[in-house]
Amino acid sequence: MTLLLAGDIGGTKTILRLVKANPGADREAALESLYEVRYSSHEFSGLVPMVRTFLDAAAHERGEPFAPEKACFAIAGPIVNNTSKLTNLTWTLDATLLSEQLSISKVALINDFAAVGYGVLGLNDSHTHTLQVGKVEENAPIAVIGAGTGLGQCFLVYADGNYQVLSSEGGHADFAPKTELEFQLTGYLLDKNNIERISVERVVSGQGIVAIYQFLRDRDFAPESPEVGSVVREWESQAGRSEKSADPAATISQAALAQSDRLSIKTMQMFIEAYGAEAGNLALKLLPYGGVYIAGGIAAKNLPLLEDGSFIYAFNHKGRMASLMERVPVHVVLNADVGLIGAALRASRL
Repeated sequence: MTLLLAGDIGGTKTILRLVKANPGADREAALESLYEVRYSSHEFSGLVPMVRTFLDAAAHERGEPFAPEKACFAIAGPIVNNTSKLTNLTWTLDATLLSEQLSISKVALINDFAAVGYGVLGLNDSHTHTLQVGKVEENAPIAVIGAGTGLGQCFLVYADGNYQVLSSEGGHADFAPKTELEFQLTGYLLDKNNIERISVERVVSGQGIVAIYQFLRDRDFAPESPEVGSVVREWESQAGRSEKSADPAATISQAALAQSDRLSIKTMQMFIEAYGAEAGNLALKLLPYGGVYIAGGIAAKNLPLLEDGSFIYAFNHKGRMASLMERVPVHVVLNADVGLIGAALRASRL
């Protein structure tokens, strides 16, 4: 048995989890969660005092001291030489210093979406929902894509007896419009933002949902409902603030799920089709017959919209390559803790 410390560190909140793992823990092996706490990141001057507080609380709660042997922290930001400077915090993290200061023999820092990549290896059938069964090939590549605040992408390749996660910045690739309405959306976003190119992340993300809604609203596609419109206008009035009180993307998607607002329904239809097309683009480049995993909170919260067929239609709609695409298994990740699971799995390999 190995005692691991897994962390998911963000500018707003940090989740720490103690995990007990059997030797060689990986896809089939269970990782037993022993203790978990969610902290406000801004309440601590750094990760070290937070971890010390966490371990003290765990010892008090469980009646025994805990000394993790390995640790992995998933960071919402870039990792360079196992160091990271968080964007929305004053913290600077260095794995070597963390190892020394916390007396943990091995410490790793990984990008939060890379942690999601490792996390899919620890999921079981109850943690996913299959959109396309496909034909699974053993040890074939695996692709992961997840729309949230931005658009994360990574992929896994099998080597030396294990899957290895490779990061990607595919979310910043060019958006490829396919319909007349999507071409109009592209022009609208170019003009509105005074920019020269549109990345796929500007469309396939939470901000993309709002952008599509604004485009349809400003083009008078349908009358704006007072309920949704008031939330969007409140969000627009807070432009420039780092934190906003309104969450229009959630409001729009909820209205679409409830079939209560035509403008929101069309917004989510365009979003889901663009999401499926981009997931298909990623799959076309990798041929991930180990599966494509759709992560991020937007997919899980809008599962009925992904199930209506438009996502998979756009995913498979690749001309002469359609028959290859239909063989790719496609799953939606339902477990919100997939990043923590991945951090624990990565720690077990140190």
